[in-house]
Amino acid sequence: MFARNRSGNSQVLSTMKAKQKRYEALIHAFHADIYRYAYWLVKDQSVAEDIVQETFLRAWRSLDALNDEQAAKSWLITILRRENARRFERKQLETVDIEDVQVHDDTQQADADVSDRELHRMLGGLSDEYREPLVLQLLFGFSGEEIATQLGLNKNTVMTRLFRARNQLRETLERQGENRGRANG
Repeated sequence: MFARNRSGNSQVLSTMKAKQKRYEALIHAFHADIYRYAYWLVKDQSVAEDIVQETFLRAWRSLDALNDEQAAKSWLITILRRENARRFERKQLETVDIEDVQVHDDTQQADADVSDRELHRMLGGLSDEYREPLVLQLLFGFSGEEIATQLGLNKNTVMTRLFRARNQLRETLERQGENRGRANG
């Protein structure tokens, strides 16, 4: 009476297997880049891991919407940026009395990665509107047009922001060089 549709079942299974392989290839190809970008955004390893996990979960759910494999990295970065924004929508930050808080500055610790930390600190000193396009260009090698698409901006705006970000970094480096020169001589 109830005959099973074997060809329908096998077609569903093969479709699921194909989706699984596509998803695994996506993770294998882009996980490191996506994590690196998440870490640059949030500057916290555990939060970055959570955002990356949520990013790939959302990617799995909407994998069928990805039509152009060449756009996969941009697609994932867009998902990640939205996940990061959702984090702030959901979270109610605690407020504390500033008098009760002791601030510890980790950048003052001597370490073999001083120059990396210094660059990271300088990038962190840039406002988000300048830092994000510069990080997308430096870490991922995106062009101005690709960055404009990612951030939903005009290409000329992105190019201006990249120019200003580089100038601000250059000025910071020059000021540091002058300060070092005064301290040494």
